[in-house]
Amino acid sequence: MTSRAPLPPPVAALFPPRDERERIDELLGRELAEATARVVAGPVMPTLERERLRRELEPFDFARPRPLEELIAWAIGVMEQGVVHMNNPRYFGLFNPPASFPSQCADRISGAFNPQLASSGSSPAPVEIEAHVIRAFARRAGLPAASGGHFTTSGSEANYTALVCALTRAEPRFGSDGVRAFPGPVAMYTSRACQPAWFKIAHHAGIGRAALKLIDTDGSGRMHVAALEAAVKRDLAECARIAREHGAWYHVDAAWGGAALASERLRGLLAGIETADSITIDAHKWLATTMGCGMFITRYPQTLSEAFRVTAEFMPSSNTQLDPYLNSLQWSRRFMGLRLFLSLAAGGWEGYAAHVERAAAVIERVKEGLSARGWTIANDSALAVLCALPPPGAPPVREIVRRMLESARAWAAVAIHEGRDVVRICATHGETSEGDVEALVGALEAACLEPTVAEVPR
Repeated sequence: MTSRAPLPPPVAALFPPRDERERIDELLGRELAEATARVVAGPVMPTLERERLRRELEPFDFARPRPLEELIAWAIGVMEQGVVHMNNPRYFGLFNPPASFPSQCADRISGAFNPQLASSGSSPAPVEIEAHVIRAFARRAGLPAASGGHFTTSGSEANYTALVCALTRAEPRFGSDGVRAFPGPVAMYTSRACQPAWFKIAHHAGIGRAALKLIDTDGSGRMHVAALEAAVKRDLAECARIAREHGAWYHVDAAWGGAALASERLRGLLAGIETADSITIDAHKWLATTMGCGMFITRYPQTLSEAFRVTAEFMPSSNTQLDPYLNSLQWSRRFMGLRLFLSLAAGGWEGYAAHVERAAAVIERVKEGLSARGWTIANDSALAVLCALPPPGAPPVREIVRRMLESARAWAAVAIHEGRDVVRICATHGETSEGDVEALVGALEAACLEPTVAEVPR
């Protein structure tokens, strides 16, 4: 026998021995805890100058290895200074909450095992866990027992999936011939106040952006009664009736508001969702998982399988109702659903109900504070989102928000509501306090009165 040289050892920088991993893991946990504490007490806005960051990045030519401890410290420092901090309880901005602790734990577990969720053959436990959570939310929404779905990276992916399913169910030849299978142009109806990603979805699905028909709203952000043939009214059940009459697929984009299903007190706001053909819910929004954790749920799982069918002899299983590679857009998949599974199992529906109801209570406090200072509330929503107009004589909304963001005392957004600029305030943080509400109201009041930049908290 010819002798062969032994295999070289694993690359220690990438696959260190167990004792080294444990040491780094302890260091990482300690550094993250300290950074989180500083973020909570510090400014909401980024403080890192982009040019300085570029200068710091220049030496990273990847020609030589660097100690992981130094890299961890550098990365945490850059993140601490270089992002808008959704982890800060004075962030009242877009639908970007801090992640629940169970969902952070889920990412650690998933990262350690790193399963590939394309099929139930290679990842039976993760696939079953995700399917279990999807069924739980389908039941909560009142959909039939046979409903199905899957986890997505975002609401946009879920909404894209809904459009592909709608096209597939409307015309069986769509799968082979595309939009040419339809006798005329495809039309899709949504509110003029919809998420702009629908334009990209229409483009990428091949129906074209002109297929998106925007329906005027009624003064309160809802589709106008007389703006569409057959009169689309404010409640979801009426929208469903109209969709049935016209043979349309009825999709409910509940990316944020779907979390209200957890609350017995608030779920009535979603009455009619049980009639939907499909639903989008983003767990990384009001359900507070780590980012990139959406859900697509449908009463027609067979249409979902038809829309994403494929033959692959090399795959270890081919269960069209269960294998994600056969009923979703993605092939290589992360274990996203563990984030929501651990959070929901740890808190239960009761815990999530308390979470969403607390957010609604936070917005009520903001509303009280602004109303007492002469602001006008422009919207009527119990889903923890507030649109407000400043007092007469105040600077324009965009100037007010600019000043507040420069102060770094709190974070809110500019939005257009019924054709007017408004300050859009959303209770996204599960630990926002009375003091944080007062800080937001005070920052907006100061921005109305003072042209100078307030001192940034340290």
